[in-house]
Amino acid sequence: MPSPRIRRLDLTDDATATAVHRIGRAAYAVEAEMIGFDGIPALGESLAEMRAQELNWIGAVCDGDGELAGFLAWEMEPGGDVSLDRVCVSPAWFRRGIASLLLRHALTDLFPGRPVKVTTGAANTPAISLYTHLGFARGPDFSPAPDLTMAAFRFSPAGV
Repeated sequence: MPSPRIRRLDLTDDATATAVHRIGRAAYAVEAEMIGFDGIPALGESLAEMRAQELNWIGAVCDGDGELAGFLAWEMEPGGDVSLDRVCVSPAWFRRGIASLLLRHALTDLFPGRPVKVTTGAANTPAISLYTHLGFARGPDFSPAPDLTMAAFRFSPAGV
């Protein structure tokens, strides 16, 4: 399988938006099972609702066949921090470094020197390991819904 390259994603393109939606639902279904909570908002989000989000999108896209292996979406906060909204990898691409590739690109090329925030289910061990490995510091856990504990992480570049 060819190695994916990072590209900006245009969700006005129907094929791109459909692939992002499909991968997001599949990835969040795996997380929902892992954390024991099926109320993850993106799981019930329609394609139109996903496209309406005011987010920036990049994807790991394979050269040749154009297969989307995973994606990352974020928004810039008024104070300059970056808030990661979604980090999703197609289950077919799990454990191949796709999330790490996306995050490293984002931290070094898209928003170097900016603080970055992200949350994940507190029982999502692979995501927690990844964020910790990349230098994110874990903040306090919180519970936005009954039976759901989320872990908050912050990446603070040197000097920020």
